Amino acid sequence: MAKTPASSGRLKTAAVLVFMLIALIGVVGGGAYIMHLDSIVREKFEGKRWAIPARVYARPLVLTKGEQLSQQSVEDELRLLNYRRLAGAPSSGTYDVDGNTLFIHSRGFAFGDGREPSQLLRIRFQQNRLVELASTRVGQRGSVRLEPLVIGGIYPSQNEDRILIQLKEAPPHLVDSLLATEDQRFYQHIGISLRGIMRAVWVNITSGQVRQGGSTLTQQLVKNFYLSDERSLTRKVNEALMALLLEAHYSKSEILETYLNEVNLGQQGTRSINGFGLAAEFYFGQPLSELSLPQVALLVGMVKGPSYYNPRRNQERALQRRNIVLDNLYREDKLSAPDRDVAMNKPLGVIAKPSASNNLYPDFLDVVRRQLRESYKSDDLTSQGLSIYTTLDPRVQNAADAALRDTVARLRKQGRKLDKLEGAVLAADLRSGELRALIGGTGVFTGYNRAIDASRQVGSLLKPAIYLTALSTGQYTWQTPISDDPVEVVSDSGKRWEPQNYDKQSHGSVPLRTALASSYNQAAVRLGMTVGLPAFINTLRQLGVEGDLQSYPSLLLGALNQSPIQVLHLYQVLLTGVRSPIQSIREVVDSDGQTLQRFAGERRQVVDPADTYVLHYGLEQVARAGTAASAYRRLPSSTVVAGKTGTTNDLRDSWFAGSAGDLLGVVWLGRDDNSSTGLSGGTGALPVWTDMMARLSPSYHAPDMPADVAWEWLDPSTGRLSNAECGGVRIPVAAKSRPQEMTPCATGGIPGFIDSMVDGVMNLFR
Repeated sequence: MAKTPASSGRLKTAAVLVFMLIALIGVVGGGAYIMHLDSIVREKFEGKRWAIPARVYARPLVLTKGEQLSQQSVEDELRLLNYRRLAGAPSSGTYDVDGNTLFIHSRGFAFGDGREPSQLLRIRFQQNRLVELASTRVGQRGSVRLEPLVIGGIYPSQNEDRILIQLKEAPPHLVDSLLATEDQRFYQHIGISLRGIMRAVWVNITSGQVRQGGSTLTQQLVKNFYLSDERSLTRKVNEALMALLLEAHYSKSEILETYLNEVNLGQQGTRSINGFGLAAEFYFGQPLSELSLPQVALLVGMVKGPSYYNPRRNQERALQRRNIVLDNLYREDKLSAPDRDVAMNKPLGVIAKPSASNNLYPDFLDVVRRQLRESYKSDDLTSQGLSIYTTLDPRVQNAADAALRDTVARLRKQGRKLDKLEGAVLAADLRSGELRALIGGTGVFTGYNRAIDASRQVGSLLKPAIYLTALSTGQYTWQTPISDDPVEVVSDSGKRWEPQNYDKQSHGSVPLRTALASSYNQAAVRLGMTVGLPAFINTLRQLGVEGDLQSYPSLLLGALNQSPIQVLHLYQVLLTGVRSPIQSIREVVDSDGQTLQRFAGERRQVVDPADTYVLHYGLEQVARAGTAASAYRRLPSSTVVAGKTGTTNDLRDSWFAGSAGDLLGVVWLGRDDNSSTGLSGGTGALPVWTDMMARLSPSYHAPDMPADVAWEWLDPSTGRLSNAECGGVRIPVAAKSRPQEMTPCATGGIPGFIDSMVDGVMNLFR
């Protein structure tokens, strides 16, 4: 049947209507899709662009005129911070040495309490003391802080890390190098390059695969910022559309600045190195602003493929790529031929070990994370860009790590008992309790932190608490005789306990200071039972020992489990008389530089200062003439060393806890299976402690003597008042403990009469 003109017209009209409807649907649908893409582009670009991990810093080195500080320790710190030694220290991040004078061109740093500006410093040393501090900063007086070392971060789930920079902070040639190599028409195009797209389409069609992109910097940013790495036509279309939208909404400067912070430039394990700010520290150990032209060119060259051009694994390939970037600068008239040639002949200059490491001091970072979790949510720590300023001293941490590593390696060679020897080392400021170093074991950190998690018997480390209990009664001095003959303790159930000395010998009547210095078990138990277990337990509570303290005589010899960090706290109180928490963090600062929280624990005097001073003397004798004498012989004679060795039953645990100057250290050695090591406190832990202190040369510091303490001459056999002429021993004595009786030698003759008169006059003023 033939079609009539009318029916043919209706068909044409219907076809046009259908086409128009399809076109309308396409326009509406396409418009809706573009609006969807637009919302995605604007939401992320105008909102929180990145999850910025919390950055964790060590303490800053404070340079103060008049303080005791060695030139070597400052130079060591500068090397940790990757300062370069250049004549005259011409730019930030450089230093120079002229005899006992250092010239430092500091970098400056924004602390929570204000910005420390970049400045040129001249500091002079004399006999390990900073005697001169001069600065180009107008009005600079007193002290200067160097920037703190970054020791790690707390990362988001995607494990990206970056240091945000502003476009104005980019060093010379960074933007020129990037545009000359990646996108020469960046300031002319609208987000896409039609020429590049056509070239890419041709290559992809002729190859039968999606193999080439032809991307502008804007498209690269879109791909990294919004899209996946999928190679498909759909993704390329989305990339182009979103690039056009990005260019429509934002300036070239905003896009370029975001690109500088977003581009991936490497990988460290599971951690992604994003942006030129972090890459500068990761590859060169320097802030981006300090990079030279060849260093900038290397980073720009790595944009094409950070793994393929990794300068640590593929030096020749990276060098060739860097030189291509330098030649691109020359071809774009941004660099002269002579400057290009000089730059091409420079070495890569990449540091061997990444300084922006997320695993620099993992044991210490573990403590920091535990403390932070008490106050902050996980999302705050991994995405808010917080700055965590810790108490860690890198020089002390490195010394502790080397001392433990070297000593354990030496001991492991001595036999099967020691082949699985482990250890922990902690160091803190004696006065403030700020943690300076923490090592939770040898080898790679696995998450088990022995410094915190290993709870072991402490042995003789508790003995000073017995002597403190006795001294505090006012009935004893360090010269009071005590019997070290065999002792037997019978429990209420009739069970007998007969402790023996380490050397299996008895030593008769000895003064208290000798009993402690030599760590005699029999004398300690006899004294502890005399003052009473309840009084001893009360002293332990005063010193901060928590948990269930059973009133058993074996407690006197350390039948108590404590972790190394608990022992650190115990000895911090023993040696100062003040209870304050062991702190690993000083303050937390937000991304705007505002302080969110300062960590300053309450300090409380819990032991009479007179008793603390007198006890300190007794612990000094342990190092001078007792079980820790080897430490005193190795350290400078001016260093005040006070501490105690600890050994447990069957030689399972080896301990030493004590201070040298203002630095308190605790060392534990043992096996994780709690089997015998054959090491005493003096043969295991003490060498580690001594090695650490010898590497640091801690400052001389003697405790301040309270007004109610005097140095008295006491008779060595009876403990009565005596004098130098009668062969007395001069020791510190609290006023409440001063003996009332004098030896016949001291009371007879002129010397005794004079001493009595002087003592009488002094008593009038007590």
